[in-house]
Amino acid sequence: MSSASSSTWNTDAPQRRSRGSGRKPLEIVGVVFLFFWFWPAAFAYVAWKLLGYPVPAELRRFVEDGAAQLKAARWNPTGFGGGGFAGTGNLAFDEYRRGEVDRLERERRRLDDEAREFRTFVEDLKRAKDREEFDAYMAKRRQDGPQTA
Repeated sequence: MSSASSSTWNTDAPQRRSRGSGRKPLEIVGVVFLFFWFWPAAFAYVAWKLLGYPVPAELRRFVEDGAAQLKAARWNPTGFGGGGFAGTGNLAFDEYRRGEVDRLERERRRLDDEAREFRTFVEDLKRAKDREEFDAYMAKRRQDGPQTA
């Protein structure tokens, strides 16, 4: 071992120690609990840590591609191209599909309006029934006269 490589290692060591010193007890406790909960995962973590946190190029590429896909999905939540649909290349079919989707959306809105109207109707019925029961109670109470204790 040359003196240059050992001096580089020694100068880098204090930085590594100071960086993770606050997390060390928490990390140890977490690994101990992980051994009790699911020991293969704890064993894999310890092996990964002992190997120096290697990340294979395939895994790094997979994570980066996944992040790019998530970012694209965030801007286009339907999963299709611009305007909600990916073009098929057949303009007649794309126009037909767009018309059908618009028709279905109008039908969905109409059904939502009907459901809202029905809920209002049921609430009015309940309110009328409650009013009728309350009026009957008050009439009976007036009929019995005031009660003194």
